[in-house]
Amino acid sequence: MPSSTERKQNGNIADCGSFEKPLPIAQAMSLVLAVCGMPGSGKGEFASIFIQQDIPVLSMGDMIRAEVASRGLEESPNIFGEIASELRAEFGEEVLAVRLADKIDLMRNDHNLILIEGLRGTAERDIFQNRWNDEFKVVGIRAEKEVRFQRIMKRNRSEDGDRNSFETRDEREKGWGLEQLITQADYILENRDPLSEFYKDTRDLLAEIKR
Repeated sequence: MPSSTERKQNGNIADCGSFEKPLPIAQAMSLVLAVCGMPGSGKGEFASIFIQQDIPVLSMGDMIRAEVASRGLEESPNIFGEIASELRAEFGEEVLAVRLADKIDLMRNDHNLILIEGLRGTAERDIFQNRWNDEFKVVGIRAEKEVRFQRIMKRNRSEDGDRNSFETRDEREKGWGLEQLITQADYILENRDPLSEFYKDTRDLLAEIKR
């Protein structure tokens, strides 16, 4: 049975289990990796594997949560999306990436690998790509829509809501170019049940990247 992890090289998707062309990380100051996926796809679960190995993780979603808190707003399923859209409308689609990139640059001398959790738009990717060139890679996570919704219902975060909120959030993030990000990612992981398989695929990918 083929691995549920896929790797894209030169426009082709290959079985990630072979890892024929490892990234030349030893030649770089450090690698910045960004993970993207639709809501409930497993970005947090992916990031948890990195945290377990003491790899710095910076969350773009946390930046929105901090903005909501700084404005003294009550957390609700709609407010996070509204603030994210408001920031993008006022400062540009790339606003969060611009704010985050300088912070990451300060960390790169001290860490061989840094993970950005929650890349959501093509404008954000372009900022990072232009800043770090080949030292920036994207991981896309795919999961079936109904699986994502059921997982969201179980986690019960403040930004989560009912089915209507879920659909609204999906469409909003698609509008930022998230589907395109996933399709064009350097690596693609399939997150299906059981979750233990996804953890294994994540660990396998991380081990190869660290080599």
